[in-house]
Amino acid sequence: MAFTNKNKKQTEKLALMALLTAITAVLAYFGGFIKIGGLASISLTLIPVVIGAALCGPFSGAWLGLVSGVVFFTTADAIFWFGLSIPGTVITVLVKGALAGFCAGLVYKIFSIFNRYLAVFVSAIVCPVVNTGIFLLGSLIFFMDTVSAGAAADGMSVGGYLIVAFVGLNFVFELLVNIILSPAILRIINIGKKK
Repeated sequence: MAFTNKNKKQTEKLALMALLTAITAVLAYFGGFIKIGGLASISLTLIPVVIGAALCGPFSGAWLGLVSGVVFFTTADAIFWFGLSIPGTVITVLVKGALAGFCAGLVYKIFSIFNRYLAVFVSAIVCPVVNTGIFLLGSLIFFMDTVSAGAAADGMSVGGYLIVAFVGLNFVFELLVNIILSPAILRIINIGKKK
C-alpha cells in the first residue's frame, strides 16, 4: 500500500496531537503550583490548546482541553474543589476545558479565512475568556454556598467575590501569556513545516 499525501498528513496530525497532549498534561499538572492570588491556578495549558485548535481543528482543541481537565483531577487543587462538590467539579472542569478548546478552534477556522495570524490572536483571546467564563458559571451553579459565605465574610457582592477570590489576577495573567505566546509558537511551528 502506497503512503499517500493524505496518510502523511494524518500521521503528522496524529504525531502533533500526541506531542501537544503530552505538553498539555505536563503543564496541567505542574501549572497547579503557580498561583497569583485567588483560589485558581494559572492555566498554562491554554497555550497548547490554542495551538492544537488552530493547527488541527476545533475537536482537537476540545480534546486538549479535556486532557487538561482530566489531569487537573490528579492535582492538589482538585481536593479543594472535590470537597465542595465532586459532580460540580467534574462537570465544570471538563466542560470549561473542552469548550475553551473547541471555541478557540472554531474562531480560528472562521478568522483564518481572512488572516491566519489574526485568527490565532483572536483564538488566544477566546480560549481563556471561555475557560474563565465557564468556570465562573460553574462556580455559581455548583459552589454557590461557598461563594455566598465567602462574599458575606468579606463584605462583598457575590460577583465581586467571584472575580476577586476565584479569578483574581490569574485570568489577566493567562490572557496576556496566551496572547503573547500562542501566536509566536504557532509561527515557529509554521516555519518548521515549510522546511
